Amino acid sequence: MVLAGATQAPAATAQTVEVAAPAGSGQAPYVAIITPVTAARLASSWHEGCPVGPDQPRLVSLNFVGFDGAVHRGELVVNADRAAEVARVFADLYFGRFPIERMETVEKYDSDDDASMAANNTSAFNCRAITGGTAWSNHSYGRAIDINTVQNPYISGSGAVYPPNGAPYVDRTQTTPGMIHAGDVTEHAFTSRGWTWGGSWDTPIDYQHFEKP
Repeated sequence: MVLAGATQAPAATAQTVEVAAPAGSGQAPYVAIITPVTAARLASSWHEGCPVGPDQPRLVSLNFVGFDGAVHRGELVVNADRAAEVARVFADLYFGRFPIERMETVEKYDSDDDASMAANNTSAFNCRAITGGTAWSNHSYGRAIDINTVQNPYISGSGAVYPPNGAPYVDRTQTTPGMIHAGDVTEHAFTSRGWTWGGSWDTPIDYQHFEKP
């Protein structure tokens, strides 16, 4: 892989991360565009009292490979201090042809985490409490990402599965497309950059979740 460009103008303007495809791969270049957001753009995913202001997140529009094998554009909102790194993480997933079903910002689900998970949506920023608790989730800071939430469910300490339609994927001996396993391209893309994978936790186990507080 060759880093074709990673340019940044003043903070209020767009940043582009472009990575050329490996020689002979036949893939198109990977392009991510990072732009500021506003409270209006964040909509219900942000509100007064959140631990970050609306000036802190960034919108990352990027290439991903869908379950259909085609290239799609998706959107993630992450913290400004994670945006360029996230763009490069997803370049690894793109060139590794790790499939993602959909990637939409959570206000399209009225910022309802259960609805977003049930739709198998890959997302990041959402100003909300941790699952089953009251403390701020790392999603509230834009420093956590959930990927293919159906194929990679959250399993609570009591054994409850979220989303419920992820129950068939609790058996991690499967190699269904979109599942994340230790040592695969997705786990390595994140953990090699200092992110923690919830799939390595003892309880709860959160196979969809990566975070870097």
